[in-house]
Amino acid sequence: MTKLPIEREIAFNIKDVARMLSTYADQRGRQLGISQAQWSVLVRLDRQEGQKQSELAEMLDLQPISLTRLLDRLAQNGLIERRPDPHDRRANRLYLKPAARPLLEQLGHLGQNVMKEVLDGIDPAGLEQLLRNIVLMKDNLRTAINRNSNNNTQQSALVESL
Repeated sequence: MTKLPIEREIAFNIKDVARMLSTYADQRGRQLGISQAQWSVLVRLDRQEGQKQSELAEMLDLQPISLTRLLDRLAQNGLIERRPDPHDRRANRLYLKPAARPLLEQLGHLGQNVMKEVLDGIDPAGLEQLLRNIVLMKDNLRTAINRNSNNNTQQSALVESL
């Protein structure tokens, strides 16, 4: 077997860890009757209530129709509500209902237990360095995505002007 360059090994392993963490969180969340995707929605709303559905879809990297189904289920279960946006008649803002608070507390404990298992064997100094490196990678990606998006916009404008 050919050994891949370390950069590719890192990329493959990050993807694998993210996928496996999602799978494991989904398994554990089902103990509380909630999927990993629903868990993510509730946590994002807990961090920032009043988001538009489109903003939340972008943040979670979900297609709007997929998010709509998740939101419908959470609303049917009495965990979230949609309120009209006072500045945009076409949009709704998303808010947690009081029933979500105890579930979020349980999910918080569950999440701590999950991450304790995931991070087992990594010393605290290593965790601090890992977090710094992940944040730096995220910042680098955000910059590259924005730069690429700007380049694509400029190229599209150039093509349209021809």
